[in-house]
Amino acid sequence: MDLSTFDFSALLQLRADVDAEIRRRESEEKAKAAKQVLELIRTHGLDIEDLASKSAKLGTAATAARKPVEAKYRHPDDASLSWTGRGRKPLWVVSWLDEGKSLDDLLIK
Repeated sequence: MDLSTFDFSALLQLRADVDAEIRRRESEEKAKAAKQVLELIRTHGLDIEDLASKSAKLGTAATAARKPVEAKYRHPDDASLSWTGRGRKPLWVVSWLDEGKSLDDLLIK
């Protein structure tokens, strides 16, 4: 399809038609997937509530919230500035080190 032969309004209409077709097909694909899932549920003798509770239990171990890492370093003059020691150094730590000061001076004791 050579789009250069289309005028502007025809291109806009083509885009609208394509968007509408994408929405229609997406809806069809979701309906087809839902039908397949329901067939699997019936085949294995499950019900939706059972499946939901089992998947919730499986998800808790995998997605359990991790405890935040405690700060290892803190600015001596501004207690709101802290750093865990992981990842990139914050700008205040970089400035501290550029001034020739030691990272050990920032350790939380």
